[in-house]
Amino acid sequence: TENLNPRSCRVAALAKPSDREKTQWYFQRYISHLPSAGEIILFDRSWYNRAGVERVMGFCSDKEYIEFLQTAPEFERMLIRSGIILLKYWFSVSAGEQIKRFQGRITDPTKVWKLSPMDVESINHWEDYSEAKDNMMEHTDTDICPWYMVESDVKKKARVNCISHILSKIPYTDIDYPVVKLPERTPEEEYERPDRSNYNYVPEKL
Repeated sequence: TENLNPRSCRVAALAKPSDREKTQWYFQRYISHLPSAGEIILFDRSWYNRAGVERVMGFCSDKEYIEFLQTAPEFERMLIRSGIILLKYWFSVSAGEQIKRFQGRITDPTKVWKLSPMDVESINHWEDYSEAKDNMMEHTDTDICPWYMVESDVKKKARVNCISHILSKIPYTDIDYPVVKLPERTPEEEYERPDRSNYNYVPEKL
């Protein structure tokens, strides 16, 4: 989202459900984050938490899990019938690449926040997560809302491929932005800049 307008594109990254949310319809907390016309919402994790981490780590019951697999396709059909363009991507990385990235998060102060205890625990559940993913795909990969797999061991390649695919699925027209010519600034001779000592400047480190 770095180069997109934050007024029309945002990321929805929901935390674990609160005690109140746990009593609601499972999909309810996602509703308020759905887009209005002209908006793009990127769910960083989504309702598919239930088919992945919740299933593998035992955060939901078998009954809740089965109900989700049956309900998710119909929920998505409702969204699509309402006019929402819904795209589902699975970024696939190898076990070796996953370990490499986790290790990088440990040693890089700018990325350490990305590593959660759940990430560390997931290392011992690689096959469980793989089986959960396969089962999820089997039940929720539908004609009206299919899953798209993105090979993601190489991040740049994955991003370019995914962006290209998104653009192929969204109708849009090229916009010829007019060339803006900045006016020449007219000096204001009467303005006198206050002395720097009148302000609190942050210490300069560079």
